[in-house]
Amino acid sequence: MPAGPLLKDVVLVGGGHSHVHVLKSFGMKPMPGVRLTLIGRDIETPYSGMIPGFVAGHYTFDECHIDLARLAAWTGVRLIHAEATGLDRDNRRVLLKDRPPVSYDLLSIDVGSAPNLDTIPGAAQWATPVKPIAELGRRWLAFLERMKSWLGPLRIVVIGGGAGGVELALAIDHRLRQVAKAAELQVTLATKGEILASQAQAARQKMRAVFQRRGLRLVENRATRRLSRGSVELDDGAWLEADAVFVVTEASAAAWFATTGLPLDERGFLAVDDTLRSTADPSIFAVGDCATVLAHRRPKAGVFAVRQGPPLADNLRRALVGQPPRPFVPQGRYLSIVGTGDGDAVATRGGWAVEGKWVWRWKDHIDRKWMRMYREPPARPMAMNAATPPDPALADAEARRLLADIGMRCGGCGAK
Repeated sequence: MPAGPLLKDVVLVGGGHSHVHVLKSFGMKPMPGVRLTLIGRDIETPYSGMIPGFVAGHYTFDECHIDLARLAAWTGVRLIHAEATGLDRDNRRVLLKDRPPVSYDLLSIDVGSAPNLDTIPGAAQWATPVKPIAELGRRWLAFLERMKSWLGPLRIVVIGGGAGGVELALAIDHRLRQVAKAAELQVTLATKGEILASQAQAARQKMRAVFQRRGLRLVENRATRRLSRGSVELDDGAWLEADAVFVVTEASAAAWFATTGLPLDERGFLAVDDTLRSTADPSIFAVGDCATVLAHRRPKAGVFAVRQGPPLADNLRRALVGQPPRPFVPQGRYLSIVGTGDGDAVATRGGWAVEGKWVWRWKDHIDRKWMRMYREPPARPMAMNAATPPDPALADAEARRLLADIGMRCGGCGAK
């Protein structure tokens, strides 16, 4: 809790990659008179870049998840374990499932995305979606326990040929060959187009060679028509036997976004400008997979969410003191490293691609370094209760009104 009178409430909905950076930024350099609140459906938030490595057995659950409760304690942030269900924008409140609403002066949304299971009949009943990623970890650990005693044929189908689907299929194959030793394993990746369609041809060629070398079945340019118990039907009428199906297809937005009255893109994601602020409401920011920067459209990938953390933190600070936010331009070309599950990886950028164990070690170093920033306590104590007077820039008309009206803001019983 900040020392002195409370002037502004900044509420962060979701524990995504950008928001964990905001938490640490404000913990290391707090703004007097400003309180941060994190609302999270999941207290242990995964780092998406390490999830394929977790599936393959290279990381433990703890190694690839950030404990938001511990991070909030280090940074002095109020943490509310709840699921957001909507906004009351007239009164600036976040609506929560089975909890009282939480008031905000500034709001940022970073809740990720989920596969659109509605496009494949039967997928909601018979498939395991990879997103929300926070739910995948425990589902995978429970699945592995069942596979330890599996006997006979074991047919796994992964639907989706992007980087996520390719990594997941290879990781599943690697791990199950270690765990389900009595099974006759066959992993199949099915995709409506080519694998890694948005990447270089060189990357696709290298990955096809990996699939062939490892014995995974690759079914390209054949969309999935529907799922039923134990099988996957493709659009040419062929059937794939499936004891388990994992879906890593095009992401979809949270349904409650449509009730907010905020501008959305054509797929239902929150529309923001190049400052990461809603195109219609200056008090609301949105980042990560759940948002689309209309001026700079990019794939729904963790690399962009990570890069949005620093400009988001900076623009929240600027908004708090009445300064205009700064525009942010994401990189147009970016390095993509796709792990193969067995300690190798393929790196691609632009038109080139390289493969090798050193690429995996490089990726592992990058990911572990990022995680250490948020999983380990800071080298110096965070100034959570700096006894300094409120920033003069916050003493605007609204701040004086808040002090006169209520003095100390109440977050509701759900904040206790």
